[in-house]
Amino acid sequence: MGDRAETKKLTGSEIIIRALQAEGVDTVFGIPGGAVLPLYHELAVSSIRHILTRHEQAAAHAAEGYARATGKPGVCIATSGPGATNLVTGIANAYMDSIPIIAITGQVGVDMIGRDSFQEADITGITLPITKANYLVKNIRDLAATIHEAFYVATTGRPGPVLIDIPKDVTTQRAAFHYPPKLRLPGYRSRVEPHALQVAQAAAAILAAEKPLLFIGGGVITSGAHEEVRRLAEEQDIPVIMSMMGKGAFPENHPLFVGMVGMHGTVAANYAVCETDLIIGIGVRFDDRVTGKIEAFAPRAKIIHIDIDAAEIGKVISAHIPIVADARQALQAILGRLTEKREHPAWRQRIRRWQEEHPLRYDKCGLKPQYVIEELYRLTRGRAIISTDVGQHQMWAVQYYPVDRPRAFLSSCGLGTMGFGVPAAMGAAVARPGETVVAITGDGSFQMNIQELATLSHYRIPVKIILLNNGYLGMVRQWQEFFFDRRYAYSELGGNPDFVKIAEAYRLPARRVAAREEVIPALQEALETDGPFLVEVLIDREENVFPMVPPGGTLNKMVTGGRQE
Repeated sequence: MGDRAETKKLTGSEIIIRALQAEGVDTVFGIPGGAVLPLYHELAVSSIRHILTRHEQAAAHAAEGYARATGKPGVCIATSGPGATNLVTGIANAYMDSIPIIAITGQVGVDMIGRDSFQEADITGITLPITKANYLVKNIRDLAATIHEAFYVATTGRPGPVLIDIPKDVTTQRAAFHYPPKLRLPGYRSRVEPHALQVAQAAAAILAAEKPLLFIGGGVITSGAHEEVRRLAEEQDIPVIMSMMGKGAFPENHPLFVGMVGMHGTVAANYAVCETDLIIGIGVRFDDRVTGKIEAFAPRAKIIHIDIDAAEIGKVISAHIPIVADARQALQAILGRLTEKREHPAWRQRIRRWQEEHPLRYDKCGLKPQYVIEELYRLTRGRAIISTDVGQHQMWAVQYYPVDRPRAFLSSCGLGTMGFGVPAAMGAAVARPGETVVAITGDGSFQMNIQELATLSHYRIPVKIILLNNGYLGMVRQWQEFFFDRRYAYSELGGNPDFVKIAEAYRLPARRVAAREEVIPALQEALETDGPFLVEVLIDREENVFPMVPPGGTLNKMVTGGRQE
């Protein structure tokens, strides 16, 4: 990047633009407002593309989609007060899933801070628990260095969101632009190289195991360790299970792939966890939706836990061999010690038998969401980038749209944010032009950010929306069916609009599907149409997601198709 200094004094807004350009930013998402008008004045004549979303929450989710699809930090901008607070859900979502975004917010003038000024909010205080770092820049001389530091912190170690709050008067003051070529943060260190003794212990444990399992999560994708995971699995004959964040880190059509583990994981993956003698957890948090009842999780297994964040080690599940390091470097070191190959034919055969006896299945009668997703997979040949909202459709997408490459499945996993899917798909489509991007959503989630149809329409962003409409908050209704005596308290979405007419009002082509034979023609039309397209599918209203581990239950006690396994 080099040392970038100019003797000519620039406004704070010009410095922000120059700093973003120095970081390689080509696109930002946001909405202007009073406190950021000077910045927008300069943004309009810069080389950076601005996507005007219709809500700040959508701007944050779009920045997330950009980051998830590329690995580069996404950038969103909002004005002070309500503009900034509208970013909070998106920032929290990025924090839970370790996604690098930079949120730039306007603030009232320095002299007005703390006076309850118009559109003032303490956004750094509000976001302190949900950002990796945040900054209030009161001096223009600190502006460029702060932006440089923010990008560095957001993208190194365990990634995450960083917020920069900039008072309006700082954006209009003038100073020389100096962008430091190097960054020195004495209090910020991230261990990336694994400890040799722990590597040796991990290699020995892998060679000694009779029933090993590779458990992969989002950290594999973040570190770019998917090839090392494949090598380890193939050379040591180790079956692979994943968390939802790990979808795409290992090809799902591979003979060693077992499935997602946890509440809506496959029977084979959950049974394997209950019998394995070694779990190699890579870039995973051992989330409660994965483990079920913690005391009963992997009762026979030794645990190797590899994670770049030391705070994750032992937080939920105790690790026998903890390795605090970058996943790729740790796996490369372990592979370097595994000079002999292993085979586990009996273990593989046992897992294969579970897969044959307990495949994913559904009743083929009626218009089923699983069928829609299967046909979407077939028509796209599995090459689409899939973004989902949260709920039943999210689980069906995980189960019935196999992914064989990283950064091709985007979903809100840790926070579980309805309204994420469409704006995240928007960000992904902007980041990766020419690729097919599909947002799979439900009628509840879709209405959380339905206004982004205007953004899709205005910029002709070619997101294909598959709206699975059952007239319910589907996952809420499913829980009410199983755990609350079928009392569907306020989960039925009475008063849903005509979604096709809504799309057409936004000048988006749309089509409604009410019968099974209409599915393929509708999907084909959507995929062949230039620009965005909405397909609304009227699915069976009380279709459930199976398998399902009841909350607080154990992984070997699943409900599948209405019966307990």
